[in-house]
Amino acid sequence: MFKKVKPYVVSILIALGVGGLSAFFTRNNMDLYEEIITPALAPPSQAFPIVWTILFILMGISAAMIYTDKSASETQKISALYTYSLSLIVNFFWSIIFFNLRAFFFAFIWLLILLLLIISTIIKYENINKTAAYLQIPYALWVTFAGYLTISIWYLNR
Repeated sequence: MFKKVKPYVVSILIALGVGGLSAFFTRNNMDLYEEIITPALAPPSQAFPIVWTILFILMGISAAMIYTDKSASETQKISALYTYSLSLIVNFFWSIIFFNLRAFFFAFIWLLILLLLIISTIIKYENINKTAAYLQIPYALWVTFAGYLTISIWYLNR
């Protein structure tokens, strides 16, 4: 039983670990969100850890689905998981760019790169497992919304 569950547990822990480590490195600057001018649709700061936890769990589940898929070639799976891994790395640095460096416009550009990686991941996942691809869609939507927030924050706080 644990053999079937293990890839999911490991994959979810990796995704949550990336998010947790990024939060650790930005923990002293999180009050920035309360200090800056935010756009009308900005959620309260308490919403972010909840949303990100859910997204990281979905990301981990979908990556494990790709990893354990028996129908795809190893080359397909490695390519898809490589792109996903790149998105995790880019995701990790976004918080540091936004909160620690306060480089809002650069953070927006960084989010565009992240969004392209997520879309690429979705496309590659879809060729292997449609459900895994669909589990990435909330991530893409949230990052799109984060793009709106980021560019708005840059504009409002110039």
